[in-house]
Amino acid sequence: MTEQTEGNQQSEPKEGRAAFSRELADFLIELSIALHKHAMYPEGHPSLKPAADGVAQRVGPLVAEHGSLSLGVARDQLVIEGVATDPKNPVLADLAGRLHRHHLGAVGFRQGADGDQVHGMLAVLAVEADRSGQPLGLGPKSQLTAWPDITLYPLTYDALELVGGAEREEGDEEADDVRTRADQLWVGLARAALAVEEAAGDVGAPPPSTDPTVVARAIDQHEGGSAYDQVIVGYLLKIADELRTAKGGEAAALKQRVSKLVSSLDDQTKSRLLHMGGDRAQRRRFMLNASEGMTLDAVIDLVKAWSSAEGQNISHSLVRMLEKLSRHAEEGTGVRKDNADASLRDQVKGLIQNWSLVDPNPDEYSKSLEAMSQDRASFAVPTKDEFHPEASRVFQMALEVDTVGERVFRSVDALVEDGELGWIIETIEHSEAPTVTAAVWDYLGGGERVREILVQKNLDPKALDSIIERIGIQAADPMLEVLAETDSRQTRRMLVDRLVGLGSEIGPRVMPWLDDPRWYVQRNMLSILGELPAVPSDFQGARFLQHADERVRREAVAVTLRIPAQRTRAVCSALADTDERIVRVGLAAAFESCPDAAVSLVVQKATAAELRDQRLTAIHVLGECGTAGALNALLRLAKPKRRSFLGLKAAPKSPEMVAAVRALRAYESDERAKRVLAAAAKSRDPDVARAAKGEG
Repeated sequence: MTEQTEGNQQSEPKEGRAAFSRELADFLIELSIALHKHAMYPEGHPSLKPAADGVAQRVGPLVAEHGSLSLGVARDQLVIEGVATDPKNPVLADLAGRLHRHHLGAVGFRQGADGDQVHGMLAVLAVEADRSGQPLGLGPKSQLTAWPDITLYPLTYDALELVGGAEREEGDEEADDVRTRADQLWVGLARAALAVEEAAGDVGAPPPSTDPTVVARAIDQHEGGSAYDQVIVGYLLKIADELRTAKGGEAAALKQRVSKLVSSLDDQTKSRLLHMGGDRAQRRRFMLNASEGMTLDAVIDLVKAWSSAEGQNISHSLVRMLEKLSRHAEEGTGVRKDNADASLRDQVKGLIQNWSLVDPNPDEYSKSLEAMSQDRASFAVPTKDEFHPEASRVFQMALEVDTVGERVFRSVDALVEDGELGWIIETIEHSEAPTVTAAVWDYLGGGERVREILVQKNLDPKALDSIIERIGIQAADPMLEVLAETDSRQTRRMLVDRLVGLGSEIGPRVMPWLDDPRWYVQRNMLSILGELPAVPSDFQGARFLQHADERVRREAVAVTLRIPAQRTRAVCSALADTDERIVRVGLAAAFESCPDAAVSLVVQKATAAELRDQRLTAIHVLGECGTAGALNALLRLAKPKRRSFLGLKAAPKSPEMVAAVRALRAYESDERAKRVLAAAAKSRDPDVARAAKGEG
């Protein structure tokens, strides 16, 4: 990449950060602006085609120079040839975010990408993933390759050779649809490290390997720059966080891959990546998560690199002790193996606080200790060890003798905390111990216990459904309490779906939560009311229709429109709102049945709305109103205006004029409307004539 030149639309690069050429930076800005316009304006808007043509003009010279151009996608950055955009650039961060939410890993341009192809691609990308119901990257591949010279690449394995048994057989369509988070994270890291370019036409070339040693070598050999390091570190942070809680075969494979990657990096690279821009808190969080989720040899390598990144010294004796524990954990069995593993990880957690110690031992003594630490263990350990029975064994013993007590409930608590709620429920559902089964169901269904279950990190939705089915409406209050406090979008969605599933009976329990001052609590509660079969009779939507936050107003409009006595207020409030989405809801409601009090607001939208699609929708609504005010507005809109000073030349027809003529057909019994329609039917403009006749 060339150095950033004066006038680049990105900010001046900081020291150590690789920069883009001015042409590439201009292209990225143009692409982001064009995508924003496609998301904002409806199809056919005059601003869309020029925006797409502008992108095509920018990308043409870049593709001609490089043969092809691929944009790698991170959460808030775009990566090109291993160099990432600045995540603080709001325009480019928004572009990366839109692509990332569609589960896209890259966008590729080839020679011949013209304005029509760019327009088609942008139209698809402009639909937000949460509105379409399915991200593009998880949909059919035909959507991603609909253009000859532009390709959208999902976060998938098609362009990379996976390791550890993740390969799929040709034709295995089911495997194509399965996308585990572990594999996506690893592929994302490999793609960023290798700066994968998926050139067109190179079908026969073997895919780049994602073997950890190959990825490590690519990171070691990269010229660096803080932007590249930030992308690699970003994936390492996500992977370390995933390993801290993930279970199963895919998590185990990811653990082995990233641990091998860390061990394969040279010491200088590890220290460089662990520096993490000088962010000590970020470094500490990564080390804590890595100490829990990576293999022991990788953990020890990270400890050594950590000391360099922290600018501290670590005792050689302590390192030797950790290595000794690692060997016991690798070669031991049973309790000895588990104790060595746990002790090493506990030591590492203690190290990441504050430590600074210069090795006080003489060189010869240090060498002797080093040799001793390499020896195999020569002492015997007891073949049996006293330990407390694990929770699952206590629980199973209780079922066998059908006896319940305090220890059984403690074992249930421990199992729930370990994420084994699903196992508990499956076990008691197939148990022939009625006393224990009834006691455990009662215990799990208690309000306080349900709250504790709901805040578990790895809550099993199927297990939760079993509890809700068992206790019914009694599950509502703890679910509402957790819904009000959780910051997890996934948990909120899960709770809202299950609360709605309880039916209209839940309405009175939701109503008190509307007095909570937090906007997001009010929004969530209104969302629940809006999905219930019946809205509580004492609901009053007026105060929420004027709420300061548009997200609350959107839900309030949806609920209030369902109440006949409050519908007029809801329609008028929606039409007068400043939020475009709320106005659209109001126009749709008015089209179904427009209250007399709302006609003047519809007329205002038909004549003065900023967006053309709103004006056209409002004109269609006027055609359904049947009032004198609506007729007068349509007559004004349907008459052609004069352009010249002398009034000799009519202005060209507009979409609004054609729509007004068509809407006037609903008023054919009025003499004024009849005259305008007769004149329009004789118009030389075929669109106007067809509208007057009700054709087309």
